[in-house]
Amino acid sequence: MDKKYFFFDIDGTLTDNATHKIVPSAAKALHALQDNGHFVAIATGRAYYKAVAFADTVQINNLVCFGGGCLVKDGVIIDSTPLERDKAVRLLENADRDGLGWMLMLDDSDAVYFNNYRFLEQAGLRTELTTYHYDPDLDYHALKDILKVYVVMKKGTEQDHPWINDIGHLRMTDDYFVIQYDAKKDGILRMMKHLHADSKDVVVFGDDTNDLVMFDPRWFSIAMGNACDALKEKADYVTDLNVNDGIWKACCHFGWI
Repeated sequence: MDKKYFFFDIDGTLTDNATHKIVPSAAKALHALQDNGHFVAIATGRAYYKAVAFADTVQINNLVCFGGGCLVKDGVIIDSTPLERDKAVRLLENADRDGLGWMLMLDDSDAVYFNNYRFLEQAGLRTELTTYHYDPDLDYHALKDILKVYVVMKKGTEQDHPWINDIGHLRMTDDYFVIQYDAKKDGILRMMKHLHADSKDVVVFGDDTNDLVMFDPRWFSIAMGNACDALKEKADYVTDLNVNDGIWKACCHFGWI
């Protein structure tokens, strides 16, 4: 059997959206793939500290996380890429000019940093666990690395701030955008380069629009039965719902397990 290199999205692919826990047959498939000599990794937009917590529960030691900005092989970080500094600084300058609140993620943790309270006044507290650090002397021009930016922009006002399109962004709520490294495909390619392996042997599994970027013609892409229509249209194969053993069934169908 030819060795394959598997990359799995988490939410809606490996996990049941109703319980947020991994589908039992998906966990069984991951371990069976590894037992058969295949390379198995998680591919997610989550920061490392969040992604590794999930990966540890399913005993997977390889990650393409932070949207492709961080690579982990055998439990060791081998590559970490922050936002493009110039673009991040321009974004923050524009936000300040337009009076929009922002917060910065500067390290791999739940901590955020800001030099005024505009974000909290305009959008309130985040629903996720967050440690807030107010520093009136914080100067983003002097920062070496910025990992993530949260910027307030009410849904429907994007046309008033066209500069938001100069850098990749993801709307998490109606109140603000998240700007972070967003290139799962590039992360997979960098991982394959580290592994000295051919990209044609990659297999990816996903379910939502944020997985479109990693469905690439250079490799084999599988959409879950519960995936969005756009992803199904781009997929090489559509399997069953994730909660109906979709991952297990696809792996058996192609003889990988």
